[in-house]
Amino acid sequence: MDHQTTHTILTLENLSIGYTSKKGNAVIASDIDIELSKGQLVGLIGINGAGKSTLLRTLSGLQNPLSGNCILDQSPIHTMAPELVSRKLSVVLTGQAISKNLSVLELVSLGRQPYTNWLGTLTETDIQTITDVLTATDTSHLKEKKCYELSDGQLQRVLIARAMAQDTASMILDEPMTHLDLHHKASILKLLTKIAHEQQKLVLFSTHDIELAIAHCDQLIVLQNGKATINTPKQLIQDGVFDTLFPSDNVTFDSKSGRFLIS
Repeated sequence: MDHQTTHTILTLENLSIGYTSKKGNAVIASDIDIELSKGQLVGLIGINGAGKSTLLRTLSGLQNPLSGNCILDQSPIHTMAPELVSRKLSVVLTGQAISKNLSVLELVSLGRQPYTNWLGTLTETDIQTITDVLTATDTSHLKEKKCYELSDGQLQRVLIARAMAQDTASMILDEPMTHLDLHHKASILKLLTKIAHEQQKLVLFSTHDIELAIAHCDQLIVLQNGKATINTPKQLIQDGVFDTLFPSDNVTFDSKSGRFLIS
């Protein structure tokens, strides 16, 4: 899929990611130079331990880079006030702490916090936004349910609805299709594609469902051997990037079908 746009909104400049400890820096990936634009669905792939979650946390401002910069809408994200970041970037993390005693409506309403007063009073605009995102994510019928009553697929859609309620130009999701069956994976992927293309947002998500990402993403970021490569799925296939993604001969990539095969 090739969905062209020119408005760069997130730039990674000579970025190194990893962790700092008493023994020094543990670098997971370095020399990352990437530009991401509005209106695109971008998948982030790599084997376990490649640094997908670390990269997403770093470019979300939740973790400091070891070096380099993450530029969000022309400003280094780590120098921006949290309330400003929350108006420009929404994040859905795997296993994020939420109170499952909240109703769906209450949880989605929390997405409007960057815009409400200190009392959290919702305006007519806030209420309309919440109504719109519940409709867009097909969760209106769930709004009175408690979150603990939801299936994994339903909860994932509700978390996406909360992120949409923030009305940000960029949305970042860590493994949004984890633990879902194929039907619900397809549903989430279709929703993310619609958000990116119809609402002209940058939607960046990590996934282990590489074949789905190859088939549906506008661009893919491939983390491999401490480096990051970005391009369209078609070009990555032509460049042979997937041929060496897995570190053994047990899995091979068939460029004609765009599928991985067990040898």
